[in-house]
Amino acid sequence: MDQYIVTGMSCAACQARVEKAVASVEGVESVNVSLLTNTMGVCGTASKEDIIKAVEKAGYGAEKKGGDDAFKQGFAGAAPETSIFEEEAGALKDRETPVLKKRLVFSAVFLIILMYFSMGHHMLGLPIPKFLHENYTGLGITQLLLALIVMFINRKFFVNGFRSLLHGAPNMDTLVALGSSVSFGWSLFVLYKITTLVTIGASGHMMDSMIATKGAAEALAEAGELYHESLYFESAAMIPALITVGKLLEAISKGRTTNALKSLIKLAPDTATVLRDGAEVTVRAKDLTVGDIFVVRPGESIPVDGEVVEGFSAINEAALTGESIPVEKNVGSAVSAATINQSGFLKCRATRVGNDTTLAKLVKLVSDAAATKAPIAKIADRVSGFFVPVVIGIALVVTVGWILGGAGLGLALERGICVLVISCPCALGLATPVAVMVGNGIGAKNGVLFKTGEALETAGKVQIAVLDKTGTLTTGEPVVTDIIPADGVKDEDVLSAAAGLEALSEHPVARAILKKAEETGTKGLSVTGFKALPGHGLEGVSDGEKLVGGSLEYAGSVAKIPQNLEDAAAGVSLEGKTPLLFLKGKKALGLIAVADALKEDSVEAVKHLKNLGLRVVMLTGDNERTANAIGKKAGVDAVIAGVLPEGKQETVERLKTYGKVAMVGDGINDAPALTAADVGIAIGNGTDIAIDSADIVLMNSTLKDVAAAVRLGRKTLKNIYENLFWAFFYNIICIPLAAGLFGLKMSPMIGAAAMSLSSFTVCMNALRLNLFKPSNAEKDRPLKKKAQLPEQFAPKEEAGIEKAGIEKTGEEAGNPAMCSDNGTERNENMETTVKIEGMMCMHCEASVKKALEALPFVDEATASHEAGTAVLKLNGPADFALVQKTVDDLGYKYLGTL
Repeated sequence: MDQYIVTGMSCAACQARVEKAVASVEGVESVNVSLLTNTMGVCGTASKEDIIKAVEKAGYGAEKKGGDDAFKQGFAGAAPETSIFEEEAGALKDRETPVLKKRLVFSAVFLIILMYFSMGHHMLGLPIPKFLHENYTGLGITQLLLALIVMFINRKFFVNGFRSLLHGAPNMDTLVALGSSVSFGWSLFVLYKITTLVTIGASGHMMDSMIATKGAAEALAEAGELYHESLYFESAAMIPALITVGKLLEAISKGRTTNALKSLIKLAPDTATVLRDGAEVTVRAKDLTVGDIFVVRPGESIPVDGEVVEGFSAINEAALTGESIPVEKNVGSAVSAATINQSGFLKCRATRVGNDTTLAKLVKLVSDAAATKAPIAKIADRVSGFFVPVVIGIALVVTVGWILGGAGLGLALERGICVLVISCPCALGLATPVAVMVGNGIGAKNGVLFKTGEALETAGKVQIAVLDKTGTLTTGEPVVTDIIPADGVKDEDVLSAAAGLEALSEHPVARAILKKAEETGTKGLSVTGFKALPGHGLEGVSDGEKLVGGSLEYAGSVAKIPQNLEDAAAGVSLEGKTPLLFLKGKKALGLIAVADALKEDSVEAVKHLKNLGLRVVMLTGDNERTANAIGKKAGVDAVIAGVLPEGKQETVERLKTYGKVAMVGDGINDAPALTAADVGIAIGNGTDIAIDSADIVLMNSTLKDVAAAVRLGRKTLKNIYENLFWAFFYNIICIPLAAGLFGLKMSPMIGAAAMSLSSFTVCMNALRLNLFKPSNAEKDRPLKKKAQLPEQFAPKEEAGIEKAGIEKTGEEAGNPAMCSDNGTERNENMETTVKIEGMMCMHCEASVKKALEALPFVDEATASHEAGTAVLKLNGPADFALVQKTVDDLGYKYLGTL
């Protein structure tokens, strides 16, 4: 997306005009204009020159933001000439408020003088120069001059307003310009009439005739009445002055809505201390390059992303993650720009610099999100496109209607002017973007990044949360869950024997056992003669006795296993865990169960989602038994197991027919499902592909932030509804009031004051979002109408959770697989089951699954170490000799088909 800064916009009608003009340019695929930040995002192949020309032809100005080119340069490993922080800081710089303040001060000075003459003397009897007493012509000219000065100070309304009118795209400035100009024009007409009457009166006094004298007196009386009742010079000046007040309040409040992004930009350190030829040199942070060694002392900010090469410290990462607890860093740990070193001295190597740092990408994401629109904004956009022309038409109808009703021209014009100046298209244009900007800012502060306004809105409408298992609900790494010793044996004896054997193994299960030994301070036995027996287990010698570890079947072939350990092994298997038996000599020491454990916050996270009224589904490629066990512990509503990446996508597509779906994942295999979902949510420590595919990124990598994203989406959506209600309600009520339909008389000045406050009200309502805490679950309320899952998600009584129905194939569907071991005959889209000996755990299953699915004739493979089988879904004739070679190469034994 290319971004541009657009100048000259004043309301939603301007925004609609620019969007329409740019959308008509050949090569433009989509365009979003933000009235809030005065920016425009354009997707497509159109040239910069053509886009800028279209904007200028529409009556506005545009220039391309240089941030995109600079952002790309950051990926080349060198700092760009212009950083994303400088570009965004320049784009967000408040150029409007200082100008408006200056205009308002000068306007106020002359307006006060004008009001003194027009109202102070007449209504309050305040003194004026003697030569102006009863001098209606002089007083009128004085007001005219003062009004002209105020109008000149605020000439931008008139220049932009009439220019937009000439372009056939009237905007808010047009309403202000017309209202003020008509007031001034009518007052000028009345002033000429007053001068005529005063001339008649003066001539009459010089005539020695009672009739002439009587006519002169009447003329002077009428001149006085016109001066007091029909001059609107103060309105002509007050209208632009009051609108300037509103614009100033609006600019200030709009500025506050971008505070979150400004705060992120300010986090970027200006300088860094880098080692050059053994000496410390201070350089600009943006001049660092990949590979530079920089030092950070306590209290200093880390200038770029890097890796600790020397030292130990605690780093405050609250700026990026919202987490206030410092994180310990030592050699090899990653550090991020803008985080603060709190204790020790660190020496780090730069790994990502310039616009490639985590902070820069964060700023880019928030900025891009601000440049997009939530779908709900389309309502206001459609209305804004014809709002101003309709208001002008209503003002004309009101004026003519009052004249036809017998009212004087002055009163009729007053009603029409009031309609013009009380109407506010700005409130409509700001209703959505201010809420989206504040919502995005709150999310960024709390580690929840919304890439677009649409993602923020959709998060508030989610009804079904689909969670990946491995790496999302679980840690993604095996951990020791149970140690069950044989009678007369201690836990530490079992763990010591296991650690001694596994210390020489590279299997993931070995790392889990060694980690457990390290945590408990258990020292492993000294082992010699180590042997790894693929598919069976491990062997070694300790203290002259044979040490054995492996599956129940293999351990049982070496020695008799006590019944209580066999029962325990069966029990943990039903829970989705992998049991490993350990023997010393002919004696069973005990059992260690290993599993991919739930993350600490997974159960609480699922509970929060359910309390919000969401249906929670766990989607995994793991085997059914393990998936059901994990799902039961997590407390999800449904489990769908044994699903390949494309199957995940299909499942998400199916679920979308039952409600808005959020898919949460972290791996490459989750990318299709993340893209297919209504809103994809990626865990921050997941793969780059998953993060790129998602609409929301959880920087803290905690599942509880899924609920936080939903809460924030709902709150922001509610705020948008409130803003839109106010914007529509204000115009629907105030325009008839200004027209005098309810018998109320409203002056144009009151109308201008009301208009000036309407947009300010919308902005202030959006700022209330800053008080919202997305992580607070105390006020969670369920949806009034929950999503109903498909009938296939029938409750599974023995598991206590729901399970997706899986279509039957092969023999179960009455369509037996026709194949032989030589693979010469095989119907397409059939299933067959092969027997494999030696699989011990879910990691063995994963290895078999991956290898078999790499075969060209296998679409899908589902391995089970409990059953000792692999179910193959074939797409054509199978070469079972190749299947056998593949299995044997993995260290397992192929036993043919079933």
